[in-house]
Order: sequence, then structure tokens, then C-alpha cells
Amino acid sequence: PDPAEVPGLYDAASRGGSAFYSYRVSKQHYIGATYQYQELLSYPAPGANETQTHGAFLFYTYYPSPRLSFSLFGGPQYYSAGPQYAGVGFSTVPAAQSWSPAGGASLNWQVQHSSVAVSYLHSVSGGGGLIGAVELDSANASVRQRITHNLSASLAGTYANNGVLAVSVLGGHSVSGSASLQRQVGQHVSLQAGYTRLHQNYSFFAVNPDTNREWVSISYQFARPLGR
Repeated sequence: PDPAEVPGLYDAASRGGSAFYSYRVSKQHYIGATYQYQELLSYPAPGANETQTHGAFLFYTYYPSPRLSFSLFGGPQYYSAGPQYAGVGFSTVPAAQSWSPAGGASLNWQVQHSSVAVSYLHSVSGGGGLIGAVELDSANASVRQRITHNLSASLAGTYANNGVLAVSVLGGHSVSGSASLQRQVGQHVSLQAGYTRLHQNYSFFAVNPDTNREWVSISYQFARPLGR
């Protein structure tokens, strides 16, 4: 609500969609392809910055055991950015289009009451409050523990390094940690509440705000096989 408290950070929005096809090669091996579209917006005065991306990725998943899986994905990502307002002290950056590689990996392990997930991602993504879309490198880790039949707890941590596409000097990094509780209500509905601590460090700005976030979510989930 008060941009003066966080100079250099702005309102932002993103929209997108994806579609994928997966094929089971054998009991332990899956391959597939994904298409992803994103529209990434930020609102530094006096205008708005918009970037659109199209990505086509191949992926491979390996199950050495039913409780352990390892996945890789990669492919080209095309981005198109309109004229970008680069903030105070910078001139407007002309429109630009380019190709960029994207990829990532993840490891998931699950036992009866616990699960662990670790992942890495390199991609063009939303800037999370920076002046425009960024080239993102992020690492994530999470642990989930089932407490009762309907209640579970999670801990997660993320490190992200961002470089703004238009003006790389405006990049930096962020570190966050979160804790949450999730309760299943019936077959399809779940309730979740959590707390996140976020630290941001962007070298160009004198102020690097730390943020405390408390949140609640309600989710409804369903799945139905095609053809039935």
C-alpha cells in the first residue's frame, strides 16, 4: 500500500497456462513434453512493463523405487518484452525478443508418514516486485510430516537469484523460509495456514526489506479420467 517503504519494488501480476503429455516407457521410466505460456506484468510509474514467454520442454522421470523419483526437464524459452520503463535514473529500454534456455531438476522421496522434495529451476519468470521479468535461478527444499490421518505439517526453504532482463544491475537475491499446517476436510477440500519469512537483497537499492507473511488457503481438488 505504501511504495515509499520499499523503494525499488513495485506491484506485479502474472498469468499463464501449460499443457503436457506424459508417456510411460517402462515401470520405472517416463518421458514427455510440456508447453508453457506466461504473461508477466509489473507496474513501475509512469507505466507498465509486460513480458510474454513461450516455452517447449522435454522431461524425463525415473523411479528407482516406488517411493523415490528423480526428474529432469529442459528446452528453449522465447520471451518478448515491450518497451520497458527501467526506473529512476535509467532511460526506457527498447522492446526486445530473444531465446533463452530453461531447465531444472527435482528429487522426491516419500515414506509412510514423511516426504522430502528438493528442486532447482532456471527460467525466465516474474520479478516478484522488481521492475520487470527476470532470469531466475532458484533452489527449493521442503519436508512434510503427517501428524494424524487428516493433519500434516510442512517446512520449506527457497533461495532465488534474479537478474532483470532489461537492466541486469537491478538484480539480486532472496531467501525465504516457511512453516505451515494442512488439514484435509473430506475427500476434496483442504485447509492450510502458514508463516513465511522473506529476506531480499538487491544491491542497487539502499533499502532491502525483510517481510513477514501470514496466510490461509482453502483448496478444492478433483480428478476424473478421460473417457469415463
